[in-house]
Amino acid sequence: MSGTIIWTDQVDPATASAVAGAKMGRLSELLQAGVCVPAGFSVTIDAYRQHCAQSRLDAVIDTALAGLGDNPGPAPIEQASRTIRAEFEQRPISTALAKDITDAYDDLCLHCVEVNVPTAVRSSATGEDSDDASFAGIFDTYLGVSGPGRILDAVRACWGSLFTERALDYRHRRGISHHEMPIAVGVIELIHARASGVAFSIHPVTGKSDRIVIEGNWGWGEAVVQGLVTPDHIEIGKSDGRVLRYDVASKKIVSAFDYAAGRVVETDMPARLVDRRVLDDEQTAAVAEAVAAIEKHYGFPVDVEWVLDRHRRAGEPICIVQVRPVTAVKVSSPPPARWNPVSAATKYAFHRTT
Repeated sequence: MSGTIIWTDQVDPATASAVAGAKMGRLSELLQAGVCVPAGFSVTIDAYRQHCAQSRLDAVIDTALAGLGDNPGPAPIEQASRTIRAEFEQRPISTALAKDITDAYDDLCLHCVEVNVPTAVRSSATGEDSDDASFAGIFDTYLGVSGPGRILDAVRACWGSLFTERALDYRHRRGISHHEMPIAVGVIELIHARASGVAFSIHPVTGKSDRIVIEGNWGWGEAVVQGLVTPDHIEIGKSDGRVLRYDVASKKIVSAFDYAAGRVVETDMPARLVDRRVLDDEQTAAVAEAVAAIEKHYGFPVDVEWVLDRHRRAGEPICIVQVRPVTAVKVSSPPPARWNPVSAATKYAFHRTT
């Protein structure tokens, strides 16, 4: 497809991040390492550059950013972001590129044996979440996107999220040009989540490396990100797999797929699940084993987004949808009285839905 589309299971992991961005590149790396990841494809960095050139967005972007000056305040950054993102939403994708994307989506539906398969459409920028900088939570992800037209709209929105206010401000403060980190977009099967969450191969607050920390909620993680629910909190000893702590939260909101609306929505948690453990002992061990294996594979501490497929049986792997290096640990700082899962989720877990 002329370099505009690559499949997670078909790209060379050694070059995956260069063509599909860090987020999707790591999924290819994990797949080769034997980790369970969702089926999907990437709309490549070359496709993004092609779109910007053909739609003349490059000139719009350069003009908007040139007006920021050396030390812009919030108002100019907000205006530049609004201008650029509006242009991304308005300018259509070329017929050829749109065909490449919709053909790939049709192939994904065929692979999943489902008509209009729901997907997660995820921004995946070059240099995102490196070991010395993290753009976590700055770019957009859309959960539950189905149908060719919505896929194309979500891809454009993800491209535009390279220019959110937070992204512009973060790059400006670090002296990073947007030309240095072009963006790809991943389109992956939305795993039917019985539960989901994040997990860290070290304690993300204290820096203790003797334990794995897991946060989990029923359904998808968007309700946690929005601060609508506090997830269960689990700590597992690395040496023996022993559960050191399991805090069961009162979970009154759940992110679930609304088939009528065709998207993930937040709704009241069924009463029987509010105070029930999200993970049983076998599932907890499976998440911890996956996180430990990923840390061993990369050789550095990681945070992981996981999904427990509602069809999973005991002994089957946990599906991993994202991995990053841990960059925010401040071991010298005293830990808070209680771990703040909402703060962590905002940085590490699932982001925006549509």
